[in-house]
Amino acid sequence: MTLPTTESEWRAWLAARNAEPLAYEVTRRAATERPFTGRYENHWQAGTYACICCGSTLFTSDTKFDAGCGWPSFNAPVHDGAIEEKVDRTHGMVRTETLCAQCGAHLGHVFEDGPAPTGLRYCMNSASLAFAPKKDSA
Repeated sequence: MTLPTTESEWRAWLAARNAEPLAYEVTRRAATERPFTGRYENHWQAGTYACICCGSTLFTSDTKFDAGCGWPSFNAPVHDGAIEEKVDRTHGMVRTETLCAQCGAHLGHVFEDGPAPTGLRYCMNSASLAFAPKKDSA
């Protein structure tokens, strides 16, 4: 799969994937959606969450929890290597930014205040995610 390279290509690519209106700003420019506004913040269906840009699976619903922060929160990625981390010194803070390891899309941040067993809270922007419901095994 060849990913877009220009702003207009990315915008068209994301629109074709039914992405939220802020998806380009969030994933390509590291913006943040307002708390309690994203489509997956209060979403509890079983399934997987993937990068809206490249489709790489990032999280499962089994690791999602209600952190009360206003963004979808997970305590672990689907596997080691799914998420890249880098130091983010913007807005007068030092945080750990999370990026899709496959395409470099900005996802959100990870904090060390999550539940056991990891103690981590992957605080993601809904606009950076696509959801696939769990298929019934019948």
